[in-house]
Amino acid sequence: MLSKLLTFALMIGIVTGAMSQTGSPTNSRAALPAGYWPLEKSQPIIGKTETIKLGPDLLQLSEGERRAVAKLLEVGKIFQSLFEQQRHSQALTAYQKLVQLDTRTGSGVATQNLLTLYRLNQGPIATTLDNKREAFLPVDEVKPGKNVYPWDVKKEELDAFLSAHPEQRDDILDLRTVVRKRTAENIQEDLATLRNYPALDTLHPGLRQELESISLESAEASKSSKSKVQSPTPRTDPILDKKTSDVGLGTLGSGFYAVPYAVAYAEELIRAYGLLNDAANAVAKDDEEFARYLRNRARDLLSNDYESGDAAWITGHFKNLNAQIGSYEVYDDELYGVKTFFSFSLLSNRRQETTALRQAMRGLQALEDSLPYENHKKIREDIPVGVYDVVADFGQSRGGNTATILPNESYLARRYGRTILLRANIMREPNIFQGTSRTWEAAIATEHKDDLSADGNFYRTLWHEVGHYLGVDRTKDGRDLDEALQEDSSAMEEMKADLVSLFVAPALRKNDYYTDAQLRSVYASGILRVLQNNKPRRDQPYNTMQLMQWNFFLENRLLSFEQGKLQIDYAKYHDVVGKLLRQVLEVQYLGDKAAADRFIEQYTKWDDNLHGAIARNIRDQQRYRFRLFKYAALGE
Repeated sequence: MLSKLLTFALMIGIVTGAMSQTGSPTNSRAALPAGYWPLEKSQPIIGKTETIKLGPDLLQLSEGERRAVAKLLEVGKIFQSLFEQQRHSQALTAYQKLVQLDTRTGSGVATQNLLTLYRLNQGPIATTLDNKREAFLPVDEVKPGKNVYPWDVKKEELDAFLSAHPEQRDDILDLRTVVRKRTAENIQEDLATLRNYPALDTLHPGLRQELESISLESAEASKSSKSKVQSPTPRTDPILDKKTSDVGLGTLGSGFYAVPYAVAYAEELIRAYGLLNDAANAVAKDDEEFARYLRNRARDLLSNDYESGDAAWITGHFKNLNAQIGSYEVYDDELYGVKTFFSFSLLSNRRQETTALRQAMRGLQALEDSLPYENHKKIREDIPVGVYDVVADFGQSRGGNTATILPNESYLARRYGRTILLRANIMREPNIFQGTSRTWEAAIATEHKDDLSADGNFYRTLWHEVGHYLGVDRTKDGRDLDEALQEDSSAMEEMKADLVSLFVAPALRKNDYYTDAQLRSVYASGILRVLQNNKPRRDQPYNTMQLMQWNFFLENRLLSFEQGKLQIDYAKYHDVVGKLLRQVLEVQYLGDKAAADRFIEQYTKWDDNLHGAIARNIRDQQRYRFRLFKYAALGE
């Protein structure tokens, strides 16, 4: 009897222990509903994910600045939701269902892993350890146009529509519009938004009349199609370029139209408008210029025109706080490479470091004139640069973003310049640099082991951002680079910025900006930058341009592959970088999309015996492959 009691007690202890570790005795092992990744699929990624916590000291903030921070963090949360909504049509509902499933099943390891994956990937599509994209929740696989175009649209459909309706091109390919199918439901929803928010109707003159006109055309076409119901004659739709019938052509599904982000995301941006003005009121007595920027940016979000806010942002002299607010970068648009996605960064100024850095950055026009291309431009030399600590990042800027230069629109850069934001508490985070050092040692020959330093990464990143400011910013015939090169534009622009940072390094050394050791470390950081731990996907602009540099450096013997490691010939560095930079600037200036495609194809070859060997070396020593950032300001 005693033996049976002891056995029973032992079994109870095992079950209790399992529950205390997982939150549920069944959740971690029991089968989840169809479409949800099981534990054995999520855990390998979780096991390779490092959590980085950012919590800068904010004791220097006044009471008004603290109140402003609270309001701005609420705006950040809105932007985070918008970003997830932009990237996947089912993201928000899938997340809500996951939270409900987690609660219902006892918050065990399996569902907690999926919640972590959602946070890590900012949506329901995970990047796997072999660099594939897979849905880990029961949702559609990712679409090239994400959710800023009709979810299932093909580029060929839009191309055909734009060919038939060239007058629609500017609206359809605007950087801050959502493209919709011309359905009666869509039109009525957008008209209802303008009725519900009269301010938007006022700020977008002509939009309501345009939508009403489309709706009227739809009604007339619908009547016409009904009269043909008895004898549907096959015909070719000039927009879709396929055989169809006259039945149903009166519906607007065969065409497209675009509405500004301010209308597409009206409810969210109206709330953000109010919170930004609340933050401005809170901080006005302590930092009037920052308050003016917030008020201008609040209006920008409703007008869909960022000029007033960007002018106030670039030219303002802020005290303790700064913030990147809006939609700027096009990396997530794989269809045309023109649509911007929402991001928000709340930053605390390292004022002493910022002052010193601004004094050091002089003579930019001479560096512009030294670049290997003709038709040099006149630039503003007093571009604002700041060293900051990240308080919290949201949306597209979340995930270890080290630096930013904005705005991207060339006309704004010409009028006001651009601002550079360096995120010091990410760039100098010791765990991150330790990881990059291990990557360096795994790939590079032993004699170069000590070439890399945290200084090198810092300065290369800084001058990468300056590199966006220098060089070609419009094509020969006056087009924006995003418009001309479409989905190739990001890869080409990021490669240009990388190469400029390396090309100007000797001139900076000559001016005593760098020491010899710092120059070598910047060069080493440029090599570290190009190394890949997996073959890049074509939709990854950063990884694509890094592989291109890697191959060009190998082709021109700046790098050589010997005994499983890479050797660096520093004597070739400047000439090889200049040679590649010249080609990139030429592709940008000509604005030839086909030439850009060929250039990318030429230098994205992957040799498993070379690239694959280095990638395996890197993976073998990597403790972590992914980083999850959490923020003390959000109570994380």
